[in-house]
Amino acid sequence: MKWLGAAFFGIVLCAAPAVAEPRHGISAFGDLKYPAGFTHFDYANPDAPKGGSMSLIGPVPIDTFDNFNGYILKGDAVQGYALMFDSLMARANDEPDALYGLVAKTADLADDRKSISFVLREEAKFADGTPLTAEDVCDSFRLLSTKGNERIRITIRDVEGCDVLSAHEVRYRFKGDRTRDLPLTIAELPIFSKAYYEKVDFSKSTLEPPLGSGPYKIRSFKPGEYVSYGRRDDYWAKDLPVNKGRYNFDEVRFDYFRDRTAGMEALKSGVIDMREEYTSRDWATAYDFPAVKDGRVQKVELADETPSGAQGFFLNLRRAKFQDIRVRQAMNLAFDFEWTNRNLFFGLYDRTASFFELSPLKAEGLPKPDELALLEPYRAQLRPEVFGEAVLPPVSDGSGQDRKLLREASRLLDEAGWTADGGFRRNAKGETLDIEFLIESPVFERVLGPYVKNLRLLGINATIRTVDDAQYQDRQKNYDYDVVSSRFMAGLTPGDGLRIFFGSDSARNPGTYNMSGVASPVIDALIDKIVEAKSRAELDVAGRALDRVLRAEAFWVPNWHKASYWVAYWDRYEMPATRPKYDRGIVDTWWYDEAKAKRIANGN
Repeated sequence: MKWLGAAFFGIVLCAAPAVAEPRHGISAFGDLKYPAGFTHFDYANPDAPKGGSMSLIGPVPIDTFDNFNGYILKGDAVQGYALMFDSLMARANDEPDALYGLVAKTADLADDRKSISFVLREEAKFADGTPLTAEDVCDSFRLLSTKGNERIRITIRDVEGCDVLSAHEVRYRFKGDRTRDLPLTIAELPIFSKAYYEKVDFSKSTLEPPLGSGPYKIRSFKPGEYVSYGRRDDYWAKDLPVNKGRYNFDEVRFDYFRDRTAGMEALKSGVIDMREEYTSRDWATAYDFPAVKDGRVQKVELADETPSGAQGFFLNLRRAKFQDIRVRQAMNLAFDFEWTNRNLFFGLYDRTASFFELSPLKAEGLPKPDELALLEPYRAQLRPEVFGEAVLPPVSDGSGQDRKLLREASRLLDEAGWTADGGFRRNAKGETLDIEFLIESPVFERVLGPYVKNLRLLGINATIRTVDDAQYQDRQKNYDYDVVSSRFMAGLTPGDGLRIFFGSDSARNPGTYNMSGVASPVIDALIDKIVEAKSRAELDVAGRALDRVLRAEAFWVPNWHKASYWVAYWDRYEMPATRPKYDRGIVDTWWYDEAKAKRIANGN
């Protein structure tokens, strides 16, 4: 039950013992926290009562849906679709990269790491009562590898095949030498019913509720308004250690609203139970309504110990006007974060500098010898900035129009051949420098407005284009934009999934997260180094080397970050004493408190 942006990042296996043997879990670079025979995750309350409901707005900024299959490129996927499907193994959200058996009882990695076998639980079944077998596992791989979203296909392209060894045993075979990430990647793939998809076309958008094997199924829905998932009392895996104390709500409902204001009013009126806030202005000023003041609505900050990832304005290098780095550098100089943070964000954010912010993979200062060892072979292909101090975003005087920075931006544009003639800048062909920011919500206009003003002062014909969610998703999938705001998260152990964001193949194929269209053999080679790392120390070094190269290319204007989740909820819920370190844990570990709910209903 994860966001797609994090779900398919590569994770790596720990060093295997000299003789491979079945294990109850697999992890990266170290021992498993939970031993064989563990009863539940520490962040789950095994005595949590079942019942009640939670309605919320999902994490994906979209105001409708037309597809229950979130694993293909077509359509706008419904929020929460992963609640319907099980996988071979389940993630422990208090460890950096550990997985434990769900459908699979054990995992057995071959000594040469060219294959991994899973023994399935014989009691596993789909929601219609039919058995979940090895045939379903292998057919799910076939569907995802041939018809799945490109973001998934990239991460499993080096899986050579899936073999049915018996009714309850499968083996995945890998090709090539960079197979480190593949075992855990395939262990988290959703499992579909082969019999069901022999009758249903997996590649087509659908509003027919699918057959799954997970803890929830679709109860009711109305596109553009809501989708309701009902907890399955007959869920076959409800008492397994990875699920004990989890998935406690009888109903999980995702509501859809046309704008943020409507979503806020829904919380105030009790139409929804929980709202995660993403806007600093609202967090600072909008939660002063009576229910917050008297405690009926709780306003909390939940610590976020995961790397913050990278949020920014991504410049589309597929457009000729951004090919000259001086244009990209000028755009960086025109954005005044210091003014924006103080005047618009109430000083609640820190500036992002790295693609691996709040992570050991963040490059700082001059490159160390171990980083240089990876970078030197490519010196002739890299920018000089890679070998100096790690590139940092400019720091303004906070005035909103730092004259020194704007003069430098103007000089760079002149050098790039975009000359000013009293109006907009033009190149040698007489074309104006037109740059459109594509957004899906007018809320972001207040942030972009001052930035656009500075760009226009420089002679750039900068504009903001606000489109509806459906059009925004379509244009983003097909890279039909000049500049788009986006965020990606690399997780605690990034690997092969980095290709979705920075790999040359993803730059060419629609539907990936390579928003800027980065395509470089050096970047591809450094991602290979990350994937090939045999220890966390090697991983961190390769990550810092990659970070230096990415930052030197200036294909984004870094935004901001914070190390917490902002959450407001009606006080009808309880949460475990121990929270998961690397996840919100709201939908899957909180529970409904009947006594609290009665007090709320009585206005107390």
